[in-house]
Amino acid sequence: MKKSSIFALGFALLAGSAVAQNAQEVTYVEDPSQGYLFNKFSSNWFLQAEGGVAVAGHTAHDGDRKFGDRFTPAAKLYIGKWFSPILGGRIGGEFTSVKGVAADRWMMGARPWEPMVDGKYYKDKVNYFGASFDVMLSLTNWWCGYKPNRVYNAYIYAGAGLYWAMDKQLKDGKVDEYSWQYANDKVIMMRAGLAQDFNITRHFALGLDLRATAMDNHVENNKGMTLIAEALISATFKFGNSEWHAPVVPVCPPAENCDEYRARLQAADARIADLESQLKACLSRPVEQQVVVKAPLATIYYPINAYRLTSVDRKVLQSVAAVMNGDTSKKYTLTGWADNYTGTDAYNARLRENRVNTVKNQLVKYGVNAGQLNATTNSGNRVDLGEKCLTLDRCVTIEVAE
Repeated sequence: MKKSSIFALGFALLAGSAVAQNAQEVTYVEDPSQGYLFNKFSSNWFLQAEGGVAVAGHTAHDGDRKFGDRFTPAAKLYIGKWFSPILGGRIGGEFTSVKGVAADRWMMGARPWEPMVDGKYYKDKVNYFGASFDVMLSLTNWWCGYKPNRVYNAYIYAGAGLYWAMDKQLKDGKVDEYSWQYANDKVIMMRAGLAQDFNITRHFALGLDLRATAMDNHVENNKGMTLIAEALISATFKFGNSEWHAPVVPVCPPAENCDEYRARLQAADARIADLESQLKACLSRPVEQQVVVKAPLATIYYPINAYRLTSVDRKVLQSVAAVMNGDTSKKYTLTGWADNYTGTDAYNARLRENRVNTVKNQLVKYGVNAGQLNATTNSGNRVDLGEKCLTLDRCVTIEVAE
């Protein structure tokens, strides 16, 4: 396999290990930036009860009645649903009472039995009962983002409804006897308001609802509109699931700093380039001619001052003789050696002669033709490796003559 392939495989394994490690660290969280999922239809319902006061401009002369005497009770009951964290709706029933003054004694709601105002107006009062619906928009979730544990929430709404009017009329035609009766009057109203809720628990909230209502005026010859301002305390009970969930997305950990791996890879690339350069230089160098030194056919070694053959030496020479007898055309050179570190030159010369002649005589004894053998001596060292290798200098070498 090529070195580059090995490095590529190693780097792939390292990178794969890092990816596998990072894959284990991936987490999954909700991402509100992608919006919120719609809940089931059975979720996010609420029941709301409101109660408070209202003050109305019922006729053109209502300002002549004391402002403190124009406050009336109001009560509402709704059922509603939030379709998203921002958009919702509600429907319900309402009661609203309005007070003012009338110029005509027999005008709807006029009360001739009560003291007149400024000697020319009759106090009047009309109760309205009806049904309404509203579309709601959550300001806090729209502007600040949805939070399930937020304590304060504000929303605006707009809606419409139908009211039935009731006032006091003569009872059974009797003079000065009055009772609350349907005034044969139905009015369409439209309104808008701002509501604020304070969550006491996850399913219960108290709030303040401020609204303005306009409805067609059926008094004083259909002139103008009846305008009502209301301030209401609300109690809201949320049942079922009241929270919203955003889509879940994976969150990957920050990318690992790979500068160390890049540096190591660059160092490895530099090392590979250096090795390739050395290889190219090695391949471009000329091949040196090797000098082949012929080894002796056999070498007989001796202890110090010895020249006699051992039984092992004779067996070696018997095998050498068999080779020589197999080809009588070849000639052989027998060289006697002795170390030059011990003994005198004269003694070593005789030792060399005795060693080579002993080997020659033994080969002749084994049937080798004496004419094939040339016995010589050499006064130098056999290996010339110093005193530690003297045993290699005490020998007889047998070589094929050139």
